[in-house]
Amino acid sequence: MPKPDAGPGGHRPARGERLLLVSTNYAPEQAGIGPYATQLAEHLAAERHSEVHVLAGLPHYPAWRLDPAYARRWRTVEERAGVLIHRRRHTVPARQTAARRALYEATILAHGLAAPPRMARPDAVLAQIPSLAGGILAARTARRHGVPFVPVVQDLMGAAAAQSGISGGGRAAAVAAAAERRVLRAATLVGIIHETFRARVEALGVPEGRVRLVPNWSHVPAPSPDPAERARTRARLGWEPGRPVLLHSGNMGLKQGLDVLVATARHAPDLRVVLMGEGSQRSHLAALAADVPNVHLLPPAAESDFPAVLAAADALVVTQRAAVLDMSVPSKLTSYFAASRPVIASVAPGGGTADEVRRSGAGLVVTPEDPAALAAAARDLAADPDRADALGARGAAYARTHLTRAAGLRRITDVLDEALALTAPVREAPGPATRRGAPA
Repeated sequence: MPKPDAGPGGHRPARGERLLLVSTNYAPEQAGIGPYATQLAEHLAAERHSEVHVLAGLPHYPAWRLDPAYARRWRTVEERAGVLIHRRRHTVPARQTAARRALYEATILAHGLAAPPRMARPDAVLAQIPSLAGGILAARTARRHGVPFVPVVQDLMGAAAAQSGISGGGRAAAVAAAAERRVLRAATLVGIIHETFRARVEALGVPEGRVRLVPNWSHVPAPSPDPAERARTRARLGWEPGRPVLLHSGNMGLKQGLDVLVATARHAPDLRVVLMGEGSQRSHLAALAADVPNVHLLPPAAESDFPAVLAAADALVVTQRAAVLDMSVPSKLTSYFAASRPVIASVAPGGGTADEVRRSGAGLVVTPEDPAALAAAARDLAADPDRADALGARGAAYARTHLTRAAGLRRITDVLDEALALTAPVREAPGPATRRGAPA
């Protein structure tokens, strides 16, 4: 259970390295950026024997509802797997508009400035972007202590505001891009999760030589290969044999453009369309699908059940609005590939998502916001199960070869080590060991 913020005792690890990771999203969140931040922090603590602190928000994603366990909490510190997590309260907008998102970021920034983590001087600061507030807090902390700053760009909020269709997004895009420019230009090195981010990051003023590719990894285990297990899962979920199941798992937000899946189900009653997850658009989708009997909305699967549910589908679907090009590569793709099922990507053909699906060989890319094209792809795969299985097998092989947790974490720690080496001549020599949680 969370506890009031305080400085717990303990000693600086033998490695003599103290790190701060700023990530609004963190465990127990199981979707989006949270699992990557969590696994990175725990890896740094366990494998590098570093003293790791995390400045995080309160758990709320992807439902955009505050976790009830934190309902009365304003500031907490928790210890989880050897990591100290400093949480700060912020608004949680149930409906996404530019103004509400700005308030969300503003409260994260204000509380982070008013109550920074109680810790001694870090040796480096990392951050998970797109949170502008988190990026600003991380850059400010690194500058104040004269230590390396390494943000990892998972999304670009300026581009997202312009491309996602959020109300008021056009006006917010320039403001967000200006803040991103300041944050990223302050970085020692900048990590990007996909090559399609490179041009936009460089356009924000980051020199080409300071950008490093650090792709996300598959953070869920592979499902059981036993066909009987797949059949049992389908029966448990009420997915009848002979009817193709299209499954979308993950955040139900504006940029996903999930209306196309409801329209696909309306267009193709022979298909079962399953939307599994949470998000700001869930109630809208439920209302839209009220008269479409072959659309089913499910809550997020339990972590232990998630791989089996993905593997039970006939095809896994990723959708994005046609305007979404270079600001986002959905984290769900790494889980989709590991599930050994074919992927149908209803996305812009020139964007990073389409590029990743083509590179993996795991599926089909169809015209975005086109229900007929999506239905046709699903029917083609259902009519050719050998092809569907082959696509799924390619995705699983790609995950094993390119998206292992060990490889992903090694890429980030390599960038961290490079940043530490680059700044070593100008950093002050570390002082004597101090107690964990002592004020800087």
